[in-house]
Amino acid sequence: MKSNPAPQARRANRVVRTSGGLSLRLDVRALVVVVALLLTVLTASVVLIGTGDFPIPAGDVLKTLLGDGNAGQEFIVNELRLPRVLVGLLVGASLGLGGALFQSISRNPLGSPDVLGLSQGSTAGALIMIVLFSGSAAAVTVGALVGGLVTGLAIYLLAWKQGVHGYRLVLVGIGVSAVVTAVNGYLITKADLVDAARAVVWMTGSLNGRDWDQVWPLLWLCAVLVPVVLVNARGLRMTEMGDDVSYALGVRVERVRLVLMLAAVLLTAAATAAAGPVGFVALTAPQLARRLTRSPGPNLVPSMCMGATLLIVADWASQRLFGADQLPVGVVTGVLGGVYLLWLLVTERKAGRI
Repeated sequence: MKSNPAPQARRANRVVRTSGGLSLRLDVRALVVVVALLLTVLTASVVLIGTGDFPIPAGDVLKTLLGDGNAGQEFIVNELRLPRVLVGLLVGASLGLGGALFQSISRNPLGSPDVLGLSQGSTAGALIMIVLFSGSAAAVTVGALVGGLVTGLAIYLLAWKQGVHGYRLVLVGIGVSAVVTAVNGYLITKADLVDAARAVVWMTGSLNGRDWDQVWPLLWLCAVLVPVVLVNARGLRMTEMGDDVSYALGVRVERVRLVLMLAAVLLTAAATAAAGPVGFVALTAPQLARRLTRSPGPNLVPSMCMGATLLIVADWASQRLFGADQLPVGVVTGVLGGVYLLWLLVTERKAGRI
């Protein structure tokens, strides 16, 4: 007699108990995916640091990072290429985490900062500083942060009706995105030639010329916000069962949503301020992470790792696959993300969900 196969819902989970009596359920497949993504992104980062007009072998890159390189290698690695890679890692992780939060809160795979208008809001803030005030790089960064926060607040207030719910949040975000995109177009038409060229370059999304001045603010912001998000991850997962069930289990639903939406807005705005509006990473990273882990829930840590991996690999591709014509990383992610979005729409339509 053949034994019945285990149901698909049963997963390889392990419970880890500490000496203090705490217990933690560990998803083995998700852990394997996270480790594999970390190895991939670290390997890609080393390769990317060694890529350029003065190529450096991976072994020499590792030696230089450990302090054993010569003076020339230390300058190239530590001053020119390492900051760019670190900005790429932090921007990708921030966008992946922000996208996972918004998709979980909206319960919609299209509920990402790109679709909801947050990236466009940050772009509007940066354009105002460039076009109207001819602001410095620091002023553009502040403008992008303020623009993202104002746009996020507007979406939250407009979507509020006895709470913030999924489809209303997405629809309001699409409407706000259209309005802000029109404002951005108007600002470009009113700029002089020099400011317009500068604005268009920034709007493309690029890691070119990034240095330690972009690394530290983003690193500190991630160091503060990521723990806040992970602390509230249990409440976020419970909200996916519905507000009534969550309230019955003692979850303060609107408080959790407000805190996590604020964190997602700050992460997205900071990433946009550091590298410009890099498209579709926030949309694709959480969905790819979920397909790899095959796990329900927000998949926050896998989404962070997937976002960092996507951006670093896209940056390598932008430098190496187009000959002497290096493309901004935003162009590469836009092409890949557009293809993924079409595939996602076709899949959702075949499933009868749209």
